[in-house]
Formats: sequence, structure tokens, C-alpha cells
Amino acid sequence: MTTPDNAPEASAEPTGVAAQDWATASVDPQYRAAVVDLLGALAYGELAAFERLAEDAKLAPTLADKAELAKMASAEFHHFEQIRDRLTEIGVGPTEAMEPFVAAYDSFHKQTAPSDWLEGLVKAYVGDSIASDFYREVAARLDTDTRGLVLAVLDDTGHASFAVEKVRAAIEAEPRVGGRLALWARRLMGEALSQSQRVVAERDALSTMLVGGVADGFDLAEVGRMFSRITEAHTKRMAALGLAA
Repeated sequence: MTTPDNAPEASAEPTGVAAQDWATASVDPQYRAAVVDLLGALAYGELAAFERLAEDAKLAPTLADKAELAKMASAEFHHFEQIRDRLTEIGVGPTEAMEPFVAAYDSFHKQTAPSDWLEGLVKAYVGDSIASDFYREVAARLDTDTRGLVLAVLDDTGHASFAVEKVRAAIEAEPRVGGRLALWARRLMGEALSQSQRVVAERDALSTMLVGGVADGFDLAEVGRMFSRITEAHTKRMAALGLAA
């Protein structure tokens, strides 16, 4: 999920791969492999988000809250279907594309299982937003067709404003809750960055894309700046929640 505060700044007119369509860019087998990895990771992330939101709905304190989370879960599954269909369209088995990323995602969710309703909301808001920030950064360097799909499935499902409203109300009612949730959000940030770096390191085509071997505009220094921007966006989201980063 993204907000105006964490969307990447507008850049100059796209060049290189970013100015090409999929048919042209995918002639390069390394670029094709990188995109398959990216879509596989994004697809499993959406599927896991659907599953997590459905589980979180069980913790909802009211029927209205339960219904809201169910609606968001449905939106996440629709995003998954869009990526699944795209993978099939380009001749890739969705399960095959997702499989390399299952362990990392499952490990993240196992390490960050929320203990209550509020922790679940913060996890969805913080964790999903970090992932969205990363994919939006990468999307700027993708071919036009893939970029359009990635940006479409990153549309906010409504969880951002919902989480902010509920968490701020809880802190106002019981200020001590803020300290616990701030620590929880810091842990989520650390785990999310650790798992994302692990995934990139293990996938050669994806890591090559990020350091400039495939997509235009990235180099090691730019990767550092990218993670700095993601960290800055996280700080703004924490402030929106009424928490210290």
C-alpha cells in the first residue's frame, strides 16, 4: 500500500528498457528471468497478504472491522490473480515462479506473527508498505507492460487509512499502547529489510537488475539511496500512526 508521502518522485522520461514494451525487452533472457522472479515474488506476496488478512479478520473486535478486513483480503486475492494470469500469458507456470520465494515470505510471517488485533494492523500497514515502496522503485526501471501491471497491483486496498484510524484511536484511549506498537513496528522494519535483502542476494537475475546489469538507472550507490528512501517513507508512516520511528 502506498500514500502520496511514500510514492517515488517523478523522474525524467524513461530510457532503455523502461521505454520498451515487453515484447522488445524480453528478448534479453536475463531481463526475462529477472521479471519472472519479480512477478513470482509479488504474486506470492499478494497470496500471503490475502491469507494473512483473512486470519487477522478473526481478531477483529467488531463485525464492521471483520467485514472491512474481508474486503481488503478479497482485493489482495484479485491482485494475485492478475499476476498469475500475466505469468501464464508469458508462458511461465505461476507455481514455479512463486516457489523460490515461499521460504522467505513464510519465514517473515512466522517471525512476525501478531499477538493481537493492533499488532496485526501495524504489521499490514508497515510490512505491506515497505514491500510496495520496493516494488514501486523497481517498477520505474521495468518495461512499460510489466510496469503497468506492477503499479496496478500495488493500489492501496484501503488498509492504510483503516490502520491509521484504528491505531491512533487505540493510542489515544490508552497511551501506553504506543510504546509497545513502536517497538513492534521497528522489529517489522528490520525483518522486512532482512528478508528482502536475502531474496535479492539469492536470485542472480534479480540482483543483477538492481545493480544495473539489466534495468537502466540502478547501480550500487542507487540501491543504497533506494533503501534510504524506503526508510524515510517508513518514518513518515510511523508518524502517521502516532508512533516514534
